Amino acid sequence: MSYFRITLMRSGIGLPQKTQGVLKALGLRKRMTTVYYPVSQSVAGQILRIKELVDVKEVSAPMTKEQMRASRRPDPGYYIEQKAGEAMWGYK
Repeated sequence: MSYFRITLMRSGIGLPQKTQGVLKALGLRKRMTTVYYPVSQSVAGQILRIKELVDVKEVSAPMTKEQMRASRRPDPGYYIEQKAGEAMWGYK
């Protein structure tokens, strides 16, 4: 089963109440929030109503909040690409 991954990119402030109602019905309250819905005609119709405000991708499985948080977290630690002397003067 596939899912729509819907991310609110632009705010609905100042738009008609009908458009704001669609955002509220989908659970998109703040910018950069992401929700997952199974692919269906009703959800596709709602997406078409707000297509200018959202980013939509079709994914195979929804991510949990913990998985989304972990994907945004950088890798721990650091690594050395090149030593300073090698980078500036070509020394080894």
